[in-house]
Amino acid sequence: MKNYNYIHHEPFSLESGAVLPMLHINYSTFGTLNNAGDNVIWICHALTANSNPSVWWSELVGEEKYYNPEKYFVVCANVIGSCYGSSGPLTPTANGQPTYHQFPQVTIRDMVRAHEVLRVHLKIEKIHTCIGGSVGGQQAMEWAILQPQLIQHLVLLCTNAFHSPWGIACNEAQRMALTSDPTFYHATAYAGKEGLKAARAMALLTYRNYDTYCATQQEQDIEKLDDYAASSYQKYQGEKLEKRFNAHAYWLLSKAMDSHHVGRGRGGAELALAQIAAKTLIVGITSDILFPISEQHYLAKYIPQADFVEIESLYGHDGFLIETERIKAALTHFYQ
Repeated sequence: MKNYNYIHHEPFSLESGAVLPMLHINYSTFGTLNNAGDNVIWICHALTANSNPSVWWSELVGEEKYYNPEKYFVVCANVIGSCYGSSGPLTPTANGQPTYHQFPQVTIRDMVRAHEVLRVHLKIEKIHTCIGGSVGGQQAMEWAILQPQLIQHLVLLCTNAFHSPWGIACNEAQRMALTSDPTFYHATAYAGKEGLKAARAMALLTYRNYDTYCATQQEQDIEKLDDYAASSYQKYQGEKLEKRFNAHAYWLLSKAMDSHHVGRGRGGAELALAQIAAKTLIVGITSDILFPISEQHYLAKYIPQADFVEIESLYGHDGFLIETERIKAALTHFYQ
């Protein structure tokens, strides 16, 4: 794996009307672009991930894994608005200071247009497969509409054509947790840490479900009155994210997820989905309560060349990161 920081020294306009004076893109590559230029696997990451899928999708990406760099040229770029090197609230400006909470709103479409800037820089003319789950799937779908002839195979896992009122409400509740932390609006990288812990704990309830917790956090000691496993688990997950992420970036990326609607400016979602020319695999998880499987059925109905695979999993929305053996089986069948 090689990691790079590309700086695009031209203004980058956002959907909001704001303009970034330049664009920073942190990205990773695995393998080599072949002479035909037809072995590109572009992975779009989810909400708080980074540009190294060999860490968070380790059973799919890496040596001797499904997307093997000996065969493929794998690319993954950190989204703008994040805190892992691409333009975002921690990126220093001309005066050397980050913008923190004053960084402008970004959308999924903005993220994809930044991917397009990087694609041109890398001289990639076609993408064998563009794959993403959740927010990554939103990006991949948007890109396949923006550039219908660019992507040959499109793989969408646990995602949707537009973010639902339920999903937006879940995100708003998490943002309320962020702003309840009195430090959130401080102009520092450490602002909102306690709020971020709470927001992550809330999010986890939508990433998993009732059955997940009953299976993994059930108490064996029925005499306990406190210090329950489920309580400790929520605190642990909040602390884990707080150590590696940033509250300002979390706010921005949750807003970007809310903004997702492929039909904006295109006459509606159904007309937009009909523009996708790539052969498409859609994967849904039956127990997903954040991106329920009805949203993937909708995609399969309106994307012209779509195969649909339903996976039963205990792990809800997180199943797209966990059920890799079933996903690999679906991919193998899809590519035949």
